[in-house]
This record gives sequence, C-alpha cells and structure tokens, in this order.
Amino acid sequence: MVVEEFSIFEQVKPTKQDLSIIFTPNDSIIKYEYRIIKDNVYDDYILVDNNEPTTIILSETGTYKIEVKAYDTNNNTNIISSGIYNMDKEKPIIELDNYYLEIPIGTSFDIMEGIKAYDNQLGDLTDKITTNYDELDFTTTGLKKLTYRVVDEAGNIRTSTVEINMIKDNSMSILILQIGIFIIFLGILGMILFYRRSVKLEKRLSKYSVKPLKDNYISLLENIIKRYKKVINKLSKFLGKSTILKKYNLHYEKYVNTVGSICTSGIEFISNKIIIAFIFLIIAIFSKALQSELLTSYELIIPLLVGFFILDVIYKYKYSLYRKKVENDLLQAIIIMNNAFKSGRSILQAIELVSKELEGPIAEEFKKMYLEMSFGLSIDVVFKRFSERIKLEEVAYLTASLTILNRTGGNIIKVFSSIEKTLFDKKKLKLELQSLTSSSKIIVYVLTLMPIAFILFVGFVNPSFFKPLVTTEIGFILIGIMLIIYISYVIVVRRIMRIRM
Repeated sequence: MVVEEFSIFEQVKPTKQDLSIIFTPNDSIIKYEYRIIKDNVYDDYILVDNNEPTTIILSETGTYKIEVKAYDTNNNTNIISSGIYNMDKEKPIIELDNYYLEIPIGTSFDIMEGIKAYDNQLGDLTDKITTNYDELDFTTTGLKKLTYRVVDEAGNIRTSTVEINMIKDNSMSILILQIGIFIIFLGILGMILFYRRSVKLEKRLSKYSVKPLKDNYISLLENIIKRYKKVINKLSKFLGKSTILKKYNLHYEKYVNTVGSICTSGIEFISNKIIIAFIFLIIAIFSKALQSELLTSYELIIPLLVGFFILDVIYKYKYSLYRKKVENDLLQAIIIMNNAFKSGRSILQAIELVSKELEGPIAEEFKKMYLEMSFGLSIDVVFKRFSERIKLEEVAYLTASLTILNRTGGNIIKVFSSIEKTLFDKKKLKLELQSLTSSSKIIVYVLTLMPIAFILFVGFVNPSFFKPLVTTEIGFILIGIMLIIYISYVIVVRRIMRIRM
C-alpha cells in the first residue's frame, strides 16, 4: 500500500493497488474540511474539527482528486488541492469470435483473426495481446488450448482460451467418397429407368409375342428383394415369439394391404423398422470412420431412433392419404350404390358395380368386400371390417345403417338417398371451411417453419454459431428443451386449428 503525505502525493500512472493518502495540516490550522472528487463528481465536505492528520483511502476504479478547505486561528480559509490519483482495478476485455474451432492439420490460419482487446483507460489493446502459440504443437491431432493474454497499464490481466481441435485432412477422401456415391446413385437411377423402359416395352410387345412355357430367369433386383424378404420372414418368426411384440404389432395391422403390399402382418413392419434402424447405424458408423472418430453415446442413439421411427412417419402419412382418398370417393360409391338399388340390384351387385366403376383405394376396398360376401360373410361383418380398416365417421354411419336395414328391414333406397344427401352436405361444408381457414393455415405453416428456416439461415451464415449446442453436455440439454417446446407449440397450434365435423 502506498503511503504519502498529501502535499507531495500524486499518482498519474494507473495503479490497481489501494491508495492511502495522509493529509497533515500545519500548526496554524485549527480545523479543516476535505472532499473527494471522483471522475469530476464532487462529494460533500467532511469536517475535521482539530489539527490531527487524516487518512483517506481510495479503493475503487476512477480518477480522483482531493480538495481541502483549511481554517487558521484568524478564521481565514485556504484551499489546498491534491494531484491526480488514477485508480484502475478493471481487467481489460478480450473479444473472441469463436471459442471452439476444428482445423485440419496443415491448414494455415491466423490466430489473431477476429480477436480484439480493449481497456477502459487506454482503449484498444489488441496489439498488446500475447499467446502461447509457440508452446503448442499444431502438427498432431487432438485438442489444443490456445490462450490469449493481455495486460493493461495498471497491471490488470485478462486471459481467454480458444479450444482448437486439430483433425486429419479427410477432404480428399470425402470428395472421392462423394463422387463414388454420386456415380453409384446415377448408376442405380439409370438401371431403374432402363428397367422401367424395358417393362413398358415388354407390355407393348407382349400382345404380339408368345410367352415361353417356363422362365427361370430372375433379375438382380428381384433376387435382392427375394433375399430381403427371407431375412424379414426369419426375423419376424423370431420376434413373433415375444408376447410384448405381439401386442405392439397390433398397432401396425391397419397398414396391411392398405399403404403397402410388402408387409403381410404387423410383426413384419416391426422387422423392417429394426433392419432400417440397423442400416442407419451402419451409415453413421461409416461416416464417423471417414473422420477417424468414434460415435458418442448421443450419436449412437439418434440414428437408431431415426431409423426405427422413420417408417412410422412414412406409413402414417401414406395411411392418411389413403383414408383421404377413400373419404373423397365414398360419396361417389354411395351414389353408384343408390342408383344400383333404384334399378333393382342387390347389395352384392351394388358393391361389385362400385368396384368396377371406380378406381383407387375405394375400388380396392369394395373388391375386398365383394370377395368376402362371395365367400359367405354377412353384410354386417363385411361392413364392420371395412369400418375397422378405414376408421372414418362416414363409413361407421354407413355400416350402422346397413346393419339396421339388414336386421329390421326398410326402404333401402330412401336410406341411401338420405346418406347421399348427408355426405354431400358434409363435403360441401368441409370445402367451405377449408376456403375460410386457408389463410390461417398458411400463417400456422409459416410460424411452424420459421424457426427451422432461421436455424438454417444462421447455420449457413456462421456454421460455427451452433457448435456449442452439439459439442457440450449443456448444449444437448438445451437442444432437448428447445425440441420439447417446439413440439408442444406445434401440437397446440394444430389442435387449435383443427375443426371437427
């Protein structure tokens, strides 16, 4: 601690030490008042009603001056001013654009790029920054901690660290791999186009040619599909032994014979999900192997979850499209059946007429019902199974009407005319609601996609901006919280906008 008499003390050069200033009045002074001026702001006078020395301690950052008003025995006043006391206890500031960098070995980089330092007293101190660059080895892989250090005139020290992960330069290998994948993709696309062209040509020429009695030739694609189905069958038999999976596969039974003909049971859907998850995991491992890195626990779980649930998203979307097509064509089916009843045809003949007159999912459903009734199933059972497959309110209404008519009798033409009018009015009302709520739906879609677009834009402008979110544990926690908030927002908005009829 610096101790000086007030009459000679002055501290112009900034210091970070506390200052103790002693004012000693002469013998002719009977009393005096002093005040401290900090950064040109005047404090009130403090009275000392004797001739004793006073110690004034300065301990905070600022520019100080002390002013003393002394009174002698004749009550005359004398103003005594000190010199300048410059206190600086604030550390300088170092600004870094990035706290984490990944740099391939052999790539030159400027360690001072984007680095700034400044002080509250001296301003810019960038040229006074020192680093431990010479102590680090940037020719080997691994995490290097580059420390920036700056000292101001008062001796305050500030350090900041940038983590630099030196990685192998795999750009050429990745480029070769990308070119190889692109060539393979083009080859597969060319084979598919050639195959489709061959199939079309075969259909055009088949009516002018005689088919051989036996053709044992199997194409490469057919062979791959055949082997894949064998793997699925074996895995399905193994998984079918589990009681839990038997209950779980009931969730996928609705997809059988509706959105895809590959799977014949719900357990086969689960087998496909497991194999796809395994393929996603292999791709992730292969991608990290190119970077000479191992998968972390998060990077291991994410491909498995995405691969396992991607089929759910695809088939749910396809199933919703299937139901919408059935819903849109159901009114035409009711009209055809009503016209058939008016011309004196039976229910079986009306169902057969719908399967022939219409196309798409509704025709397939009515073909199933026609075959089921041809094999002896009753109208109640056939339409109940149809209602369970599609799960539409209109189909349930139609099933209930036919069940009542089959049990109690009645005028089927009037009943179907009433059903036709009800469905027509409902479809008309739905179209009007769609036109009225279209602008609101567009706003919802924009608000839903805006966060994703913002993330993509920021990631394109500054690729390292979101790096801490995927390289630190707190980052993964924040990502989880953000996903929960975003998904909750989407669900709430969709439920608000949903209109039930």
